Amino acid sequence: MIRYDVADAVATITLDRPEAMNSLTAETKQALHDALRRAAHDRGVRAVLLTGSGRAFCAGQDLREHADNLEAGRGLANTVRAHYNPIVELISTMPKPVVAAVNGVAAGAGASLAFACDLRVASERAKFALAFAGIGLAPDSGASWTLQRLVGQGHAAELMLLGEPLDAARALELGLVTRVVPAEDVLKTATDLAVRLAQGPTLAYGATKRALAYAATHALADSLAMEADLQDQCVATQDHLNATRAFLAKEQPTFNAE
Repeated sequence: MIRYDVADAVATITLDRPEAMNSLTAETKQALHDALRRAAHDRGVRAVLLTGSGRAFCAGQDLREHADNLEAGRGLANTVRAHYNPIVELISTMPKPVVAAVNGVAAGAGASLAFACDLRVASERAKFALAFAGIGLAPDSGASWTLQRLVGQGHAAELMLLGEPLDAARALELGLVTRVVPAEDVLKTATDLAVRLAQGPTLAYGATKRALAYAATHALADSLAMEADLQDQCVATQDHLNATRAFLAKEQPTFNAE
C-alpha cells in the first residue's frame, strides 16, 4: 500500500494502490502516517517526496470502505480526527520540505494531501477535484485552510462549492502548483527538486515553514516577533556560520543541518 525509499537524503513515499487509484483505506492512512513520521524523525532524511503509483496521485477516501461504514452505522468511523488530521498536520509542520509529485488525479482528500505539501510538481495530465460537496460532505484534510492560502478565498470557494475538476494548466495559472511538466518527467523533476532541497539549509527551511504558518494566522507585530525569534535560532547554527564564510570566500556553501 505504501512504498518507502531513501536516496540522496530524500525519503520517497509512494501511495501504491494503483488498481484503486491510490484511494485511502484506514489501513493505507495508518501506513502513510507511519511513513511520514519515520521520515520526519530520520536525521538522514532532509526532504520528503510524496507521490502515487499508476495513473493517479490519490483519489481520496476509498468510497467502498466508506459505504460499508455508513451501512454499519459507523459514519466516518472517526477517520478525519484519527487519520486525516494527523497526516496533514505532520506534512505541514515537519521541519523538512515536502514535495508532491502529482502524477495524475488528485481528488478529495488526495487533493488535500497535495495542498499540504510545500511544493507541488504536476504532470500535464494531472487533475485536481474538490469533490466533497458532490457527495454531501464538507471539506476535510486541511483543504479549507490550505487551499484558500494557495489560491485566495474566492477561487477556493469556487473550487469547493462547484467541485469542477481543475486541469494542470489552470492549476498553474492559479498558483496551485509550482511547476507543470510532461507526464514522463514528473517524478524525475520532483525528485531533482527534492534532492536540491535536501542539500540545502534544512534548519532554515524548517524555520521558514514555521514562519509562514504562524504569519498566516497572526498579526504583523506578532509575526515580526516570531521572525526575530527564528532568526536568533538560525544565526546560532553552524550552517549559517559556514554559509557566511563560504559567501565571503565566493564558494558554494555546504549545509549539514547543524
